[in-house]
Amino acid sequence: MNQVKKFISKNAVPILFAIVCLLGVYYAQMPGQFLLMEIVKRMARNSFLVLSLIIPVVAGMGLNFGIVLGALAGQVALILSTHWEWSGIGGLLLTALLATPMAVLFGILAGMVLNKAKGREMITGMVMGFFANGVYQFIFLFLVGTVIPFENAALRISTSPGLRNTVNLTRIRGALDNIWTVQIGFTKVPIVTFLVIALLAIAIWAFFKTKLGQDFRAVGQDRHIAGVAGIQTDRNRVLAIVFSTVLAAWGQIIFLQNIGTLNTYNSHEQVGTFAIAALLIGGASVTRATIGQALMGTFLFHLLFVVSPSAGQAIFGSAQVGEYFRVFVAYGIIAISLALHAWRSRSLAKARLKEDVSA
Repeated sequence: MNQVKKFISKNAVPILFAIVCLLGVYYAQMPGQFLLMEIVKRMARNSFLVLSLIIPVVAGMGLNFGIVLGALAGQVALILSTHWEWSGIGGLLLTALLATPMAVLFGILAGMVLNKAKGREMITGMVMGFFANGVYQFIFLFLVGTVIPFENAALRISTSPGLRNTVNLTRIRGALDNIWTVQIGFTKVPIVTFLVIALLAIAIWAFFKTKLGQDFRAVGQDRHIAGVAGIQTDRNRVLAIVFSTVLAAWGQIIFLQNIGTLNTYNSHEQVGTFAIAALLIGGASVTRATIGQALMGTFLFHLLFVVSPSAGQAIFGSAQVGEYFRVFVAYGIIAISLALHAWRSRSLAKARLKEDVSA
């Protein structure tokens, strides 16, 4: 009985959301094939991005809202690859290669800023994302076509500087997904995409078995003790953010090749929020995250996304209620997690203070 209570207590969030999702599936009354198709599609799109959050959490830097910088690097590379007419899987690999140095640079800069804001990494990462979004929009709305020469009728706004709101990724649409697919009913399962996600999961697991991975764990558990033990804490924190930013850039490229269209000015805006919400729904916290939690959270979060409009229509007579509910869930789960983290940190600090006084 105690083990059952412990299990429920430890996994309360994913259990709660699993129940909500089951109720949603029941009331939505969606065809099984449609539900399967949507879940497979969303898991293929989003799992890589959610997995990119794990390394900073383990390294003690909390939830990396700064993955928006990685998403921007991926989008810049996609815009350039579309301009240069790269196509197919070769074009996709070249795009990922082009995005990597940009993501590394953004990650180094972000890591350096976060090292100046120890203890406030999450809000700092969020503000960095807003700042980077402003710079990105300034460049592609005003500088492209004026200061930056860029002549491409398919991408440029015809009457003013800047890029079009939508970039058609026809040449690389499905470049990864369509290499090998398995048909289940009318659902196409992109085997190679899931193999890439599995490869990333194995790589993350193997990484934490290495010396550098163990150093990251040590820094995450106690920065001061890690420093005394001779670990370069600031350097490792920067590396953790660089890894996360590069993975986010690749994840955004995988996401957008699946969709086939780039919304130039807003495809990246909810990347951090939705990926973090998915991770937390899987049972992760600000200080602990695993591969299983990332994948479980991605499944539950997107199952809720699929069924909530239809469930809202069935229960309340309005699909819009479901839309509001899933936005509420995305932001609410982040707010609750941050509040719990602050409460636990304060309780731990009080307990340590009492121990010091009694000693």
